[in-house]
Amino acid sequence: MGQEEDRGAARGPDPRHRPLFIGNEIYRRSTYGGWHPLKVPRVSTVMDLSRAMGWLPGAAYLTSPRAKPHLLEAWHHRDYIAALQRAEARQAVSREETARFGIGTVSNPVYPEVFRRPATAAGGSILAGELLARGGVVYHPAGGTHHGMPGRANGFCFLNDPVLAMLSLRHHGVRRIAYVDIDAHHCDGVEVGFAGDPDCLMVSVHEEGLWPRTGALEDRAGGSGLNLPVPRGLNDDEMAAIRDGLILPAVAGFRPEAVVVQCGADAVEEDPLSHLGLSNNAHRGVVRGLMGLAPRLLVLGGGGYNPWSVGRLWTGVWAELNGIALPDRVTGAAEAVLRALTFEGNRRGKNPPEHWFTTLADAPRGGPVRAEIRERIAVLQDGIRAWA
Repeated sequence: MGQEEDRGAARGPDPRHRPLFIGNEIYRRSTYGGWHPLKVPRVSTVMDLSRAMGWLPGAAYLTSPRAKPHLLEAWHHRDYIAALQRAEARQAVSREETARFGIGTVSNPVYPEVFRRPATAAGGSILAGELLARGGVVYHPAGGTHHGMPGRANGFCFLNDPVLAMLSLRHHGVRRIAYVDIDAHHCDGVEVGFAGDPDCLMVSVHEEGLWPRTGALEDRAGGSGLNLPVPRGLNDDEMAAIRDGLILPAVAGFRPEAVVVQCGADAVEEDPLSHLGLSNNAHRGVVRGLMGLAPRLLVLGGGGYNPWSVGRLWTGVWAELNGIALPDRVTGAAEAVLRALTFEGNRRGKNPPEHWFTTLADAPRGGPVRAEIRERIAVLQDGIRAWA
């Protein structure tokens, strides 16, 4: 295949109703600090790769607005939002503020854009809810901060944009929402927001025993949730079994008006903060399966701390949403984007394999489906039947 010419064969959505991509240049220059896992470029890499592949024309791209405080207060406490604004203005917090609001900790440090950056991600998700009022597909890779609590920063998340996106959908007349989360970490903040809501289905697949150590198999979130903790080393075939045996039938049976997907890239094998064994094909397979199950689809980013695995995975998701088959080799411009990345997070980051520079799709990482995974799927299938 020609490296420059082949940009993937289109196969799908009517171009008059093409998916929309929400981004912002703030993510290019903003980090949580040189020692933090979120020091790596993520959203800007996806923007650059998508453009370098010829997949992100201007008509498909929207700049995320920064959410005003009163919009954030749809779920977050007013005094917490004020504390975030003070932290950015002063670049410091008191001990009392750290204890009360969780700002200024190792996980949630004070950095120059400590209010503006999360408020921009929240603004993008709120905008997505408005854009989807009449249907369609929106991709917001800066979203997915699923740990944020109403009055407290939590797990790298200062705000909870998935909750705000779902509340925005509700505000614009969408009632039944299915939320699917395939991040390596459990979506504890989203569960706080929607536990017990009969018009919300939450499905979370996450690594067992990983922080925040919530989302047990028995936890049904007041009847609104299906939690599937999975053992280390989860492979592509196991995720396919989960997708086909749990995620898709649960969502289809719920008959949602909108599906929101948190597509955390920390569930792939190369991520330094988790212990799962997926290739990026698994995430695209879940997104592909969910397309068409509701008239509205919002796909968010989430975790992911290896810049190559995040950039390649999330760019591949954007291709999936547009019906584009991934080429065998990226364009020269996209290869330049990938070769410009650096990462000292682990051994692989210091010695990146060649395919991280030249491809978007990983080699499949299949394997046997372990009995414990089949058993857990079966337990939750019983729950789906009882709930339906």
